[in-house]
Amino acid sequence: MNLDYESLRILAWGILLFALIGFAISEGISLGSCALLTLVCRNPNERNILVATVAPSLYLQQSWMLALIAFIFAAWPLVYAVGFACLQALILPLVAAWLIRPFSLVLANALNEKWRSTFDKILSYSNFLAILGLGLILGNVIKGIPFHLDDEMHIVFLGDIWALINPFTLLVALCCTGLIVFHGALYLQLDHRVPFADSCRSLALKAGIAFLISFILISLWLSRLEGYHINSEILTQAPSNPLLKFVKRGDELWMDNYQHQFTLWLLPTLVLIGGGLGIWFNQKQNHYAAFLGSCVAVACSVLTAGLTLFPFLLPSNRSLNTSLSIWDASTSQANLSLLVPIAGIAFLMMALISRWSYRMPNQLTAAKPQSSCSQHPH
Repeated sequence: MNLDYESLRILAWGILLFALIGFAISEGISLGSCALLTLVCRNPNERNILVATVAPSLYLQQSWMLALIAFIFAAWPLVYAVGFACLQALILPLVAAWLIRPFSLVLANALNEKWRSTFDKILSYSNFLAILGLGLILGNVIKGIPFHLDDEMHIVFLGDIWALINPFTLLVALCCTGLIVFHGALYLQLDHRVPFADSCRSLALKAGIAFLISFILISLWLSRLEGYHINSEILTQAPSNPLLKFVKRGDELWMDNYQHQFTLWLLPTLVLIGGGLGIWFNQKQNHYAAFLGSCVAVACSVLTAGLTLFPFLLPSNRSLNTSLSIWDASTSQANLSLLVPIAGIAFLMMALISRWSYRMPNQLTAAKPQSSCSQHPH
């Protein structure tokens, strides 16, 4: 691929956003659906229907996180190193919750009814924990992580667990929880014959309203939250070195991109429109349109976060000049020229496979009543 370094960095960042959208929509379905297991299922039959809807694609959707981690490691190795070094207090519980999910499904199906109820609760709680962990990580990325890079690129974490959990990050975690639960509850209603559709509709309404309110509050907070801005020449073609720039921090700087590109305001507007239409169609019981609305809200939420942070990937709130951006934390030009086309094709294929995998459970459950009727003629 004969592209200059700047173009490759922009393309890699675009692929990252695409992968995050695919991850949020696809994995958001399984996270949101499984989190509702103990809230909407009143008997073993309803539990089996919900699990049958999500379980066939659960392992496939977990590959999104693995692929994302691998892509970040390959494209921005310094971001990977700093992120895992400084956010391990949030990442380790998140990984544990992620790993518990498939084991809980297997054990719940293998054990008796008493233990099945216990593992169903573990499955539901682990999904809520994973959603909260993702929200806390996103909140810290926006607020800034307390880290420093010395002259030899040694990573120094300048905070503790309590520096990572604060009112702003908790609000972002609440917003993510509302969005994912809203998304999962609408997905479960795509098959209108499921016996827990009314419960899902009620929870989708509450979760959708909570998401929209928290999203508006975050937007208002960001307009007053200290943001970051590169105050020196941006070396888009130079080799990666985050120590060669000067970064300033000040109020309303996270709104800087929106002030220079007014059309970017369309993204948060689409978040509100998508969420609002999802709630409205949910109440009208137009399940497919409601789910499309939540997909728009999820995709535009990811784009809003990415374009608000641009060009930063991991800002530092203690050592401003060591903040990591797409221009100074990427791998070499030769590596990116090989990685960008491979990753682009791979994530596109994953998106297509994920779309296909989520069609199968509905098709299978739709076929069950017909087969049972054919076995019992009138």
